[in-house]
Amino acid sequence: MDDLGERISYLAVKRGVAVFASDGARLGRVVRVLREAKADIFDGIIFDTTAGPGGHKFVDAPEVGEIYERGVMLKIDAAEAAELPKPTANQSGGLWRRLSGR
Repeated sequence: MDDLGERISYLAVKRGVAVFASDGARLGRVVRVLREAKADIFDGIIFDTTAGPGGHKFVDAPEVGEIYERGVMLKIDAAEAAELPKPTANQSGGLWRRLSGR
């Protein structure tokens, strides 16, 4: 696995950072970090498993392990990650509207 850099806050995660399963499998890239701003609570991450649209998955905060400058490590393995749900319209926000044309 690549050097992921220093541990960082969820607030500093950048779009495009790699997402890895607990077994080291590379799952995709961060699309959006979800949080409840008023309460400053980390809610989860939407990541893209494909190069094109349609491969978005939502991982809830309890399944996110460590967050680094150049990677996010999940607490679940690749098989469990394959079962993660697609993000809801609310979770996707403007991204979902742009992709769906709505």
